[in-house]
Amino acid sequence: MRAQDRCIRPSPWTSLRAAVRCGSAALLLVLAALVVLLLPVQDASARGDPPPAAKGQIAEVAVADLPPEARRTLALIRKDGPFPYDRDGIVFNNREKLLPMRERGWYREYTVVTPGVRHRGARRIVAARSGEFYYTDDHYASFRRIRE
Repeated sequence: MRAQDRCIRPSPWTSLRAAVRCGSAALLLVLAALVVLLLPVQDASARGDPPPAAKGQIAEVAVADLPPEARRTLALIRKDGPFPYDRDGIVFNNREKLLPMRERGWYREYTVVTPGVRHRGARRIVAARSGEFYYTDDHYASFRRIRE
């Protein structure tokens, strides 16, 4: 059997021994995976991220800690416009199910202008009929309830 034939494995489950024998990059991948698994994980507070909310709870952000564009959008919502985008005020359906479940029409979404972006960007404020406001800067992947 030729050396190159020994290195050909049709299965993705090649053994570490075969990887070593063939001198392939698989060994490096296994070692890199082990290093990643064994490194200590830096917690959110060390990175400067806000602490995660408990399961079923939504994190909060103070109005003063919002970007200035979000504070301006909040002021526009409170005085009912005029809004810079046609889609401001449309129903937010909560498809991600990150906000409390309510009937359709309970939530409305508003664009928070993102400097340097020519489109609507990812930042939004979602207003609840009950008077609560939620901020997202990652296009609905996460929310923070705006604390007055």
